[in-house]
Amino acid sequence: MTTALTRGSRPLAIMATAAGAAVFIGAAGLVAGGSGTARAAGGPVVIEDGAIDLVPRLVDTALRLELDDHSGGAPVVRDPSEVVVHAGPATKEEVISPAYPVVGERVDAYFLNGFLNAGRIYAPEPGWKGGEAGGDTEVRLADFDGPDTGLFALYTYTPEMDADDAPAVQHLGSDDGAPHSFTLPGSGERTEPTWAFTQEGVYRLTFTVTAGGRSDTETLAVVVGDDVDPASVVPGDGTTPTEPPDGPTPTPTATPTRPPAHVIDNGHLDLAARPAEDGLAFQIKEGTSQNYAWHEPGTAVLHVKPAAKRKIEEGYAFLGEPGDPVWLLPMRQVDGLVWPGWSTEEFTTADVRGDVSFRLDSVQGPGSVAVFSTGATGGVSVGLDSRDGLPDELHHSAHAHSHWNWTFTAEGVYRTTFTVGATLADGRTVSDTETLAWVVGNGTDPSTVVPGDAAEPTPAPTSPEPSATVPTPSVSDTPPPSATPPSSAAPPGPTEDAGPVPVPEASHPATTGRGAGPANASGSGGGSAPAGGLAATGSGAAVVAGGALAALGAGSGAFVAARRRRTAR
Repeated sequence: MTTALTRGSRPLAIMATAAGAAVFIGAAGLVAGGSGTARAAGGPVVIEDGAIDLVPRLVDTALRLELDDHSGGAPVVRDPSEVVVHAGPATKEEVISPAYPVVGERVDAYFLNGFLNAGRIYAPEPGWKGGEAGGDTEVRLADFDGPDTGLFALYTYTPEMDADDAPAVQHLGSDDGAPHSFTLPGSGERTEPTWAFTQEGVYRLTFTVTAGGRSDTETLAVVVGDDVDPASVVPGDGTTPTEPPDGPTPTPTATPTRPPAHVIDNGHLDLAARPAEDGLAFQIKEGTSQNYAWHEPGTAVLHVKPAAKRKIEEGYAFLGEPGDPVWLLPMRQVDGLVWPGWSTEEFTTADVRGDVSFRLDSVQGPGSVAVFSTGATGGVSVGLDSRDGLPDELHHSAHAHSHWNWTFTAEGVYRTTFTVGATLADGRTVSDTETLAWVVGNGTDPSTVVPGDAAEPTPAPTSPEPSATVPTPSVSDTPPPSATPPSSAAPPGPTEDAGPVPVPEASHPATTGRGAGPANASGSGGGSAPAGGLAATGSGAAVVAGGALAALGAGSGAFVAARRRRTAR
């Protein structure tokens, strides 16, 4: 069956089900790329970010399928067989049928031009463009090679189609029941359907284009996920190896003078206040409530993987300029990323007068650090922000647990010094000061980083994002943490068990506000497109279950934030 790939005229509205109000209106997966087009010496052209177009065109009376690469600014015409497209972990979404009938009832899959992802992550944006072949062009999936259980589909699904309970329109698919060809109109308009891949690995998509009795066949290599280095993949059909890069790739090294750090790079952890012989200890609790281990902050390194990288959107000016990169650890758990929370669960409410305070005294690193929450109505409550001065302080109810969003504005090694304090029931004021080491991105091997405050120098990333170091005070310049929040503190946030709330529309970004209240806290007790049509450039999927940046809204609370500023000297 041949379908027509066209561009519809009706505007889009976001209609998605997610587990909370989405921070940046994002989807469940992040990215390791963000560098556009790159070529290793003698290796393939790897495209990790930006617009690319597959264009059938007449060249000296012959029909050629070429790739117009816009990822580096000025367009460059390339042969698809010299290119490797990288759909990194940012492209991963959790989907529900019938939005994606090709990928099953409910599955984590990877999408280029995904509905929630489009324009908000660093990823390729592949389109098809007719008009240069002398008329309409038939595009056929002539061959397919991929992971053993991997499927590929090219399809259109819009929010309007979802509202009408209409099925997705498939244009191409690797499974037997899917269409294997579509018609690309000769009108010259750019269309941008969704590309879906169900498994990580290397895919080779062989397309045959036919127009006016002429044909051409080309193979495009796509690397999905981060299990395979795209620079190591032979492009095209894989039969023509490329020259390896000249010389070995340099890797950063360091010689720790302490025992090797325990690297935490995935899963749940809590920055916890615990009762101790001298009153209070600040430690890291790694694992679930049933299966966990305790670590001293000076023995661990937290790794924020490249999958956390995304773009700053409007409404988050405290993070930087819209479009700039930021590495985000969201309030909701995302497989493959660390999920840091706060915990005072080992203190009972009778043990402490007032709240337990978590004060960020200083940040050393290539960028700034912010901790904030997002409410059900889209409001943002900023709790900690090194960009506008420190110390900053969060107040947390005793015998409770919560999660906030964490962001870092550049790759590299960070050291965050916290003082955790409380007033005990007997009137004693107790505190513990510790330094956490973080590695953001893949420029530095976290196993080479000295944990804790590290008097020794730490290795620098090989390709850091340009960013000025944020000046912050040392611990000795800061007052002791207070144990009771001021009257102007933010209202309580929601419980971790709060139910789903609608995702706000992209045209209504979250606004920055100090009274929105934190999220995810809990006490431990408690117009449709025609057939084959594309509704609009950039449209993709419609139903999402649990986005990576989903944040809970309002509810019962355990956490309030108080901002403290240094006075000018």
